[in-house]
Amino acid sequence: MQKGDKLSLMALVRNTPEFKPAEVTVAEEVINSYLHDPAGSGYNVLVSGDSAVNGYICYGPTPLTEGTWDVYWIAVAPPEKGKGIGSALLTCAEDKIKEAGGRLIIIETSSQAGYERTRRFYQKHAYETIAQITDFYAPGDDKIILQKRLA
Repeated sequence: MQKGDKLSLMALVRNTPEFKPAEVTVAEEVINSYLHDPAGSGYNVLVSGDSAVNGYICYGPTPLTEGTWDVYWIAVAPPEKGKGIGSALLTCAEDKIKEAGGRLIIIETSSQAGYERTRRFYQKHAYETIAQITDFYAPGDDKIILQKRLA
């Protein structure tokens, strides 16, 4: 990600229906942190697209662990979904995590019906559900935790 990507990246985030306004705010804070100090921010941001960002992934090492990483966000512009952009971004992030000595990737997502496609996407990429915390985000909105062990 380069500084010039921020405007179209934020448009992508704002136009992703799964992102609530508070999540958009946090995503922008993370993006700003990365742009200010990529090496020291604790985040990695990869983008896809030529003239405008049509997909992105944000991930980073989990503090106080040995080789555990989190995938925080992945989003693809609605008209571009189903074209392999998300898969390419996730595979690239996984490769970079392996290169950095990562052994385990954790992803947290919502149980809401609007996230069904997201959960299927991760399952397709060999992530397994390891926990579900009832009413975590809000009543009726559980946190689902997925993991993938890297070889």
